[in-house]
Amino acid sequence: MSAPATPNETLLEIRNLEIRYGAAVAVRDVSMTVKRGQLVAVIGANGAGKSSLVRGATGLVRPSRGEVRFRGEDTTRLTADAKVRRGLVMAPEGRLLFPDQTVDDNLTLGAYVHGGLKGERARQTRERVLEMFPRLRERLGQLAGSMSGGEQQMLAIARGLMAEPELFVIDELSLGLAPKIVDQLIGVLRDLNRQGLTILLVEQLAAHALAIADHTYVISNGIVAKEGPSRELARDPEVMAAFLGKAH
Repeated sequence: MSAPATPNETLLEIRNLEIRYGAAVAVRDVSMTVKRGQLVAVIGANGAGKSSLVRGATGLVRPSRGEVRFRGEDTTRLTADAKVRRGLVMAPEGRLLFPDQTVDDNLTLGAYVHGGLKGERARQTRERVLEMFPRLRERLGQLAGSMSGGEQQMLAIARGLMAEPELFVIDELSLGLAPKIVDQLIGVLRDLNRQGLTILLVEQLAAHALAIADHTYVISNGIVAKEGPSRELARDPEVMAAFLGKAH
């Protein structure tokens, strides 16, 4: 589902990004990089600007300033669907499935950039995601809107994988989910990354993100407050106090 890793190749580069909603500045002067093969986390409190950052990177929101480069190309002004065609794919916050369509329909729609399920490669990808999420295979004919929150998040991830991303952005994986389901999905992301998929994970549950990420950015009030190797940040007293609890 991803291209072979090239050591130290920068897949995504964000330079001095600013995101505005009218007069309000949600993200200001943020820079970050994601190298091919990495799992990079973005953590921060609710309202810190995490989702605005990745929406700007993936084309769902037009940046007011700064630059987004993907695979060396300036993609700042490209639309979200143009970025998906280039391999920059996001599973958005809130999942945003097609609730009145079946699980199978949602998977097929995820592969629309490759012509749906007409090609053998797309059908093979579908089979792999169903092996990854057996629950979805059991519910292929069920309407997506009638499933539990955990099942819907599985479908959102599976739909994103159907687009065969080079960089998979996952916004707020754990939102509204039971801890057991979160643990399961975190395990899936870890396995996908070990198989070579580059992942950018936006997550409010910092402990989960730090446990699997290579590198982490801490966003606070729309800026990068801290960044570094996840193992180091997990031992940082300020990060522990703010996100993990002093006793962690």
